[in-house]
Amino acid sequence: MIRALIVDDSATMRSLISAVLSRDPDIEVVGQAGDPYEAREAIKALNPDVITLDVEMPNMNGIEFLEKIMRLRPMPVVMVSTLTVRGAEVTLAALELGAVDCVAKPATGGLDAFKDLAEKVKAAARARVRPLRDTHGQAPATVEHVPDGRLIAIGSSTGGVEALIAVVSRFPANCPPTLITQHMPATFTKSFAERLDRLSAPKVEEAYDGAPVEPGRVYVAPGGACHLEVTGRARMVCRVQPGEPVSGHRPSVDVLFRSVARLAGDRAVGAILTGMGRDGAQGLLEIRQAGGRTVGQDEASSVVYGMPRAAFEIGAVERQAPLDRMAAELLKAPSQVAERV
Repeated sequence: MIRALIVDDSATMRSLISAVLSRDPDIEVVGQAGDPYEAREAIKALNPDVITLDVEMPNMNGIEFLEKIMRLRPMPVVMVSTLTVRGAEVTLAALELGAVDCVAKPATGGLDAFKDLAEKVKAAARARVRPLRDTHGQAPATVEHVPDGRLIAIGSSTGGVEALIAVVSRFPANCPPTLITQHMPATFTKSFAERLDRLSAPKVEEAYDGAPVEPGRVYVAPGGACHLEVTGRARMVCRVQPGEPVSGHRPSVDVLFRSVARLAGDRAVGAILTGMGRDGAQGLLEIRQAGGRTVGQDEASSVVYGMPRAAFEIGAVERQAPLDRMAAELLKAPSQVAERV
């Protein structure tokens, strides 16, 4: 049984979250708190497995409280955010600090709200949570690379914000064209792309239909109703079009990977990072079968070793790598790869 503590300044929201979580037989709501000070005492008294934490709190905001949690008593936290630009930016900061996942507050109430919350709480309970490290002033070393016609595709979910920052911030300005599908609410992907752009040498932006796929550019799939694919031969472009969920997601990693396998073949490089579920496993296998290279994040460095495990188990992963080596693996020259095979 997973023991959950709900922290939110709104009694109405606490009641709604409690009702939604209590419908799942694997979750017990052991307490509620209206501000970080109440939450601190509740954590000591109740020892919950997972906390749901409102982004904007009285007395001490959610980010300040999360930082204290991750420094003093690291534990799984799912952030609950408003669907605003400000809410997205603060939530991204929380995910960088070590929050496992986020969920958007619904526009309306009712028990159909927060449809993914219970699954995210259960995934968070299984996640690897590490103490917050002081990285002030420590810029990641950039991997040097000269483009060679390859195309990189990356898929991630739970824990993916921190993982993608660790990878893309190490890419050089002339990196191969790179496309990313990260499971994230629609309002958040533009803010995430902008954050990633500020931290990285290549140009990073939210993908749009017809965007040129060129060296030195990284595209993040927009959340919501569309999938991201790559199309074109003489001139590769992003294809961002509506579609039904695939592998339970929209955008889907499988959709991106399959398009890359078809278009790039043995020039494709696919990577599957931390996340729950199986999205991306079959698509990564198709990249490998087309002659492309495939890398999976290893279990030890994954927040949730679900998507990488699923891909590894069906033979889609050529090699596994820890997060701090992922950028180097993706940018290896073909001759370097051959030496290790």
